Amino acid sequence: MTATIDTLLADARLPATPRRGTDVAAGLRRLAADAARRTPTTDVTHAAQAGQRLSVVCRWVLNEPDAAAHVAKIAEGPDRGPMTEDELDVDGALVFACLLHLTGHPESAQFWWQLAAGASSRAAAYCLHLHHLCLGESRRARHWFHQLTHSMADTAPPDAAFLDGLEIFARYVRVNGSRAHPPTGRLENEVERLAARAHCSVIVARPDRQLVARLQEFTEGR
Repeated sequence: MTATIDTLLADARLPATPRRGTDVAAGLRRLAADAARRTPTTDVTHAAQAGQRLSVVCRWVLNEPDAAAHVAKIAEGPDRGPMTEDELDVDGALVFACLLHLTGHPESAQFWWQLAAGASSRAAAYCLHLHHLCLGESRRARHWFHQLTHSMADTAPPDAAFLDGLEIFARYVRVNGSRAHPPTGRLENEVERLAARAHCSVIVARPDRQLVARLQEFTEGR
């Protein structure tokens, strides 16, 4: 094994001086141009498209007029004890997850999406499908797509035309923008405050009333 590594290192060693007639700068420019023209792989393209669709969905959810009201139902407070499964507001968990995703906390978003999907939220299952596609985790992405289209019997699954339409709309938003605004700086600051309180990298704690107030300002201030 050592001999093999030594051989590879010797082959990779650059000459001390460029050969006569070699334009090193021109060669580097050609390499840069070739890299710029290189077409992204299919996996990279699919991941980017999934990320775009996920951002579109999350903005839709966050900009709903009743978003803050739903998050308020899962918020902690001095008059509230631990939240039980029966007390979970599914839409509140979905909104909070989408906010976490848009503010750069994907692992935390995954945790809250899973809570909502476990309570039969098809929207959360779709977000998880896109989330895992972004990470290149195709097996998990397929699992959540199956949950979305087959395993939640209490609500009607979205049809193929709806999902195709969402892809078309995501491309439109990428080019033309959208009225669904991203989180404001004040809202991002509230998420970072919660993150600083967390004892691990994932925000598993419930939102609080201060964050709900900032979210209410966000939805009313557009």
